[in-house]
Amino acid sequence: MQRHRPESREPAWVREFAAHLRFEHGLAENTLRAYLHHVRTYSSFLQALGIEHPADAALPHVEAFLRQLHELGLAASSQAQYVAALRALYRFLTLVGQTTADPTELLVLPRRQRPLPEVLSVEEVERLLQQPDVSTPRGIRDRAILEVLYGCGVRVCELCQLRLGDIFVEEGLVRVRGKGAKERLVPIGAHALEWLMQYCRRVRPLLLRRPTDRVFLNARGGALSRMAVWKIVQEAARRAGIARRVHPHTLRHSFATHLLEGGADLRAVQEMLGHASITTTQIYTHLDRFYLREVHRSFHPRG
Repeated sequence: MQRHRPESREPAWVREFAAHLRFEHGLAENTLRAYLHHVRTYSSFLQALGIEHPADAALPHVEAFLRQLHELGLAASSQAQYVAALRALYRFLTLVGQTTADPTELLVLPRRQRPLPEVLSVEEVERLLQQPDVSTPRGIRDRAILEVLYGCGVRVCELCQLRLGDIFVEEGLVRVRGKGAKERLVPIGAHALEWLMQYCRRVRPLLLRRPTDRVFLNARGGALSRMAVWKIVQEAARRAGIARRVHPHTLRHSFATHLLEGGADLRAVQEMLGHASITTTQIYTHLDRFYLREVHRSFHPRG
C-alpha cells in the first residue's frame, strides 16, 4: 500500500492542486483524499519512467498507466475514478500555466455499462418500515430513521449530519448537506415527518446527555454513526424476511424508483437526490422502461 508522503516533502504541484480542489471546487474531504491518492499513484508511475512532473507526460504515458491499473485487476469503476482525478489535475495544470497540452483530452475509454441499483418493492418497504418495536424509545428512533431514509431519499451520511435547525415542520422540508458541502431542501412526507417529530419530542430528550443539535443520537447521547444506521436497516430487513442484502442506499434507490414509477419528473427527482448530473438520476428509470415495454407488448396491435 502506498504511504502518503509528509506534506513538507510533497512536490509543490501536489500541494497547489490540493488547495485548488479544496477551495475552488469545495470537494468533500473523502473525495479530496481519493483524488490526491490517485494523482500520487500516477506521479510515482511517471517517476519510475524518469518523468518528474505530470506536465511533461503525454497521452502514451497516461494510457500506459491505465493499462497497468487494468492489469492489476482494478475494476472499471475504480479506473474511471483515476481518470476523473487525472482530468482534474491536467485542467488545473493548464489553468495555472504549467502546461499547454492536456494528454487526457484525447483519452478514449470503453463505455461502461452502469449496473442497475438494487430496489425494494413498495410492499417490501412497507414491511421493513414496520419492523421496529415502536412501544420502546429505541424503536421510535429506528422507525424515524427508516422513514426519513425512504421518505427523503437521503444518503446515510446526510441523515447522520441532520441538525434540529434543518427540519422545517410547517413547510414540510428538510435541509440536507450533501457531497461537496452543498445544501439542498428536500420534501418530507407526512408519515416520515410524523415519526421524526415523535422521535424529537418523546425520545431525543431521553437520549440527550450533552448539548448537541444533531437530530439522531445513540444510547450514550452522541451523534449516531453511519455503521449504526447500517445495522438498523439490515436488522429491519432481516426481520421483514427480505432475503436480499439491504443497506441504507437501497432505500435511497427505492425512493427514486418509486417516485419515477408514480410519474414524478426526472429533473425533480434529480433535485431531491442532489445529483449534479441528470445522467446519474437516469439509472432509476429502468423499471419505468420495463413497465412501458410490457404495456406496449400487451396492448399495441403490433406489440
